[in-house]
Amino acid sequence: MMNRMDNNKTIKRKCLTQAVLEGISQILGDTSSGLTGSEIGYLLNQSQIADIDLTNTKWKRLYSAFANYQNQTQCSNNILNFISYALAPAKYVTKHSEFEDKRALINQQLHFIGYQYNENGKFMEITQATTISEAQQRANNLKSKLESRNTHTEIFKYCKAELLDNNYFHSVFEANKGLFERIRELSLHNDDGNTLIGYVFSTNPVLIINNYQSKSEKDEHAGFCNILKGLCSMFRNPEAHEPKIAWNISEQDALEILGMISYCHRRLDKAQKIR
Repeated sequence: MMNRMDNNKTIKRKCLTQAVLEGISQILGDTSSGLTGSEIGYLLNQSQIADIDLTNTKWKRLYSAFANYQNQTQCSNNILNFISYALAPAKYVTKHSEFEDKRALINQQLHFIGYQYNENGKFMEITQATTISEAQQRANNLKSKLESRNTHTEIFKYCKAELLDNNYFHSVFEANKGLFERIRELSLHNDDGNTLIGYVFSTNPVLIINNYQSKSEKDEHAGFCNILKGLCSMFRNPEAHEPKIAWNISEQDALEILGMISYCHRRLDKAQKIR
């Protein structure tokens, strides 16, 4: 059950656990993508939280401030205010993907308390999480990041928890298989891999992604063919020769590869069969 949390400041919001406080502090104080030292000072002041540990690292400085505030007040109201100030949607108008990334990470922590920070900058009460499998967390996080990039709908068939149980390899591998299956369906040709691509997108093509008249159009067609061959060689053929554990694909790798596969699907949306 999810309910909107109103702005009545007399309502004391439940305390965050030590683990959740630490997790949120590490996200907001991350060295590479978190708040700067001056931003932390400004937002703590704006949130009326005492800045008691100025000389420590950023995330520990935040944790000390949050923990001290919560110990004194026995509530999390101003900590939630700090999060809403730090992730105010207006600050991310031109950085929507970054906003969604940070919001997803914060929500992974808040869900254990029964809170959620929404895209509109408001908090909601939700059913408190007790256990969340690593695979489900990965699936939800990957899905939200792909959605923020307006990824082709075909990709979402391959970002399920069961595919992410071991690593991101399975989503990428299965998405590649799905791409090649779609080419078979469009071309009515049953080969696989580079044999399929070489035949369907040859200089005497079965499918074309443009008018295939001018030199630039033919060059674009050849380039698209090479992208497909590259995907096949790099992420399909190795499966036959190497155990999947040897192909360690990170979340960032998966996002970029799936983005390329999404691009291929978009070009296939308008492909024409000419023979």
